[in-house]
Amino acid sequence: MEKVVLAYSGGLDTSIIIPWLKENYGYEVIAFCADLGQGEELEPVREKAIKSGASKIYVEDLKEEFVRDYIFPVLKAGAVYEKKYLLGTSFARPLIAKKMVEIAEKEGAVAICHGATGKGNDQVRFELGVKALNPDLKIIAPWREWDIKSREDAIDYAVKHGIEVPVTKDKIYSRDRNLWHISHEGGDLEDPANEPKDDLYVLTVPPEKAPDKPTYLEIGFKEGVPVSINGKEYGPVELLTELNRIGGENGVGIVSIVENRLVGMKSRGVYETPGGTILYTAHDELERLTLDRRTLKFKQEMAITYAELVYDGNWFCKLRYALDAFVNETQKTVTGTVKVKLYKGNCQAVASWSPYSLYNEELATFGASEIYSHKDAAGFINLFGLPLTVQALLERKLKEDK
Repeated sequence: MEKVVLAYSGGLDTSIIIPWLKENYGYEVIAFCADLGQGEELEPVREKAIKSGASKIYVEDLKEEFVRDYIFPVLKAGAVYEKKYLLGTSFARPLIAKKMVEIAEKEGAVAICHGATGKGNDQVRFELGVKALNPDLKIIAPWREWDIKSREDAIDYAVKHGIEVPVTKDKIYSRDRNLWHISHEGGDLEDPANEPKDDLYVLTVPPEKAPDKPTYLEIGFKEGVPVSINGKEYGPVELLTELNRIGGENGVGIVSIVENRLVGMKSRGVYETPGGTILYTAHDELERLTLDRRTLKFKQEMAITYAELVYDGNWFCKLRYALDAFVNETQKTVTGTVKVKLYKGNCQAVASWSPYSLYNEELATFGASEIYSHKDAAGFINLFGLPLTVQALLERKLKEDK
């Protein structure tokens, strides 16, 4: 019997895919669940996958690799999709695809399968990852094949096959959670006119219910990588876990966005990224202190392209590797500490210091300076403004000639 490796989460879609694969393809189903920090969601997956018809399930703890090799490179790049989305689902998919390919090769499977819908971005991310790593594997995407048209239909299918699922027709949000964030889509959120309800949130409290006093943190970085909180060093997973806790308590990191999906439509989602929001705020501030103007400007422009590559599923492409080389060069001096202030959903950098600081108080002061003369500015402005002067003289001459 031929084998297929299924990206399995224990959620609605992947739960019903196991019996569907057996009924429609006759494959032996090997489930794979990546532990990326989704917490209590992982507890029932082993038993549930086998009960649903899988012959075997792999559950791998990938949290360390996820933070070190996927989250931190994007953080160092400063990549944000459409100014709001911190790419929490986007950079998780290539890691899952990589591990699926490894298991398929180990098990001698002929195909991989995912539960992403035909309207979403994840189908692209999973499949581009597989194509980049093993193009010989067949890809099965049930949402592009079966007669199930909605999550309500999927629930009916699950009930018919005796499969327990973590959603109901009354509470039908589609969620994706990992150590970086949790996303919410579907239900009443599909109408952008609806404000998210307070009971939606999982990682954060509503900002209005956050403490009435601000919380201050000092985030330490070494070559662009966060390494400490308030002077105490943490490993990557522990650091992000602690920042999620503190940020969540202060209502930090909630974003509602109508985003442009790769497949051409707009979608509305709500994201909670408390620790990530703190890290982006602090990292951005430290770069302002340690990078020169041209490098900072080019990096900010490059970050847009980097974010689109990640969002679009091109994690394993040559361009991203090349951009990483540039980013890593810029991060050699991004070492230091940033003090951030958290207060009722807001995260603000309020102070920063670094041994590589390019800020020179002697230059910046309005007082006397030994290495900067105010008189020098006149010649600089004359040269810098020379094109404008020439243009003005030309326009004056043209007017006089009429």
